[in-house]
Amino acid sequence: MRLLIVEDEKRLALSLARGLTAEGYAVDVVHDGREGLRRAGEGTYDLVVLDIMLPGLNGYRVCAALRAAGHDVPILMLTAKDGEYDEAEGLDTGADDYLTKPFSYVVLVARVKALLRRRGPGGSASPVRVLGDLKVDTAARRVFLGAAEVALTAKEFAVLEQLVVRAGEVVSKSEILEHVWDFAYDGDPNIVEVYVSALRRKLRAELIRTVRGAGYRLEARP
Repeated sequence: MRLLIVEDEKRLALSLARGLTAEGYAVDVVHDGREGLRRAGEGTYDLVVLDIMLPGLNGYRVCAALRAAGHDVPILMLTAKDGEYDEAEGLDTGADDYLTKPFSYVVLVARVKALLRRRGPGGSASPVRVLGDLKVDTAARRVFLGAAEVALTAKEFAVLEQLVVRAGEVVSKSEILEHVWDFAYDGDPNIVEVYVSALRRKLRAELIRTVRGAGYRLEARP
């Protein structure tokens, strides 16, 4: 399952991302409300962990905008504030649960799992993505090109997953780095090009288009 963390405290966001990744989730992180709203609005996430005090748009406004647009993704709100009014406001805007900082990581994981169970298997996006004759099962981590299964390494699959869940959109190199290399990679960013080249060899070169100066876009076969 895919989780989005919207949290401007970068050390906390990194810690949560590493822990939830270790729990078996695919995790993306953004640090401001406007970007959080954009990413959550794509509809590719099973749950959003949303801080209230954010630059750009605060968590209340992000939550309210998502609900107004018809998105029913579970939202777990985080805040350093404490008080019945804050909790009521968060829940009134459409949040599903509320956690006050500082909190136990064990409690956060329990809340995340409870919200995902409550949503049920029918409430999340399909784990199978189909683009032309390319089929990617993000749950089973299997890739098919036509009738043939394509064997990918874990990193290759993670890069492809980031492209396929946003098929037709340009995905920047930095976004791929954050998703695949655990948000703290400080090596050569050209490592992304290496894995994209490997995917082109194993799949088809024309499936992944380079958009110069912007990133990569996964396209259906012409």
